[in-house]
Amino acid sequence: MDWGSPSFVIAIVAISTVGWLVSSWIRAKHGYPLENEWGGHTEKAGPDEQRKIELLSNENAELVGKIDRLQERLQVLERIATDPAKRTAEEIEALREKN
Repeated sequence: MDWGSPSFVIAIVAISTVGWLVSSWIRAKHGYPLENEWGGHTEKAGPDEQRKIELLSNENAELVGKIDRLQERLQVLERIATDPAKRTAEEIEALREKN
């Protein structure tokens, strides 16, 4: 193997990259902070980011509730559209008699 050949340079770059990936994976798996390109540590979410995450989580929960209600309404509309007219009319009359 010639030490100045392109395959040797490619092998060194590949070994370095694989080592960095394995190191980052192990750090992430065990909850340690990851390093950025220059050897510094990545910052954890600050108060502003935490607030944004909280607001987005609340909005997500609200939207999930809306989607659930819309799905229930859609099921009722599908049932009305696919049920025979006679049965639907009977259900409407039964509801009128209750009031």
